[in-house]
Amino acid sequence: MVLNARLDHRNPLVFDTHELGRRPGAQQRLTRSIEAPGDLGIQGVIGVPEGAPVQLELRLESVMEGVLVTGTARATAEGECVRCLEPLEQELVAEYQEMFSYPDADDRGRVKAEPGDDAEDDEDRLFLEDGMFDLEAVLRDAVVLALPMQPVCQDDCPGLCSECGARLADDPDHHHDAVDIRWAALQGLAGSLEDGEKDEMSGAEPGVDEKQEK
Repeated sequence: MVLNARLDHRNPLVFDTHELGRRPGAQQRLTRSIEAPGDLGIQGVIGVPEGAPVQLELRLESVMEGVLVTGTARATAEGECVRCLEPLEQELVAEYQEMFSYPDADDRGRVKAEPGDDAEDDEDRLFLEDGMFDLEAVLRDAVVLALPMQPVCQDDCPGLCSECGARLADDPDHHHDAVDIRWAALQGLAGSLEDGEKDEMSGAEPGVDEKQEK
């Protein structure tokens, strides 16, 4: 059983459902602007900076077993293009829906004779604590699902030059003269032969100096 123990109503991600009541079908809509908690996103890739504004919209609906929370989070995420390594910003819209169950109800909304029964069934469920719930875990999961695993500054970003690291988007005509490695050795040999010919043309005939001395 996942209980939201010791929830603080002053936490901006904690919401109170007492006004909603436990009458099935009752609904309540809420909007709230919060500061992003730390590490909201995909660590080392892209995410919402800590303290950045996040706009939350929620619809709370009372059902037999608890409160169904449906909503949207809007923020601006920051990261780095995986192709050209330039900083980027991306408007984030993350949608979420989660059921927060009453601690004294089973998955069919029936009151439990002894709370805590069926522990295995309760393992992955979220529960209300004193009529309140914490949205942080739900928000984190929604943001991760909404963000790209490999963000790019633009869909057709050409990336960086593999030889010199230049950003290709800044110079579409950027290129290097390619040399086929199969001919590199022959080009080196040709250069050596040319240098040898030049030396022969500029040098004196072998033996001339010896004849002159005689």
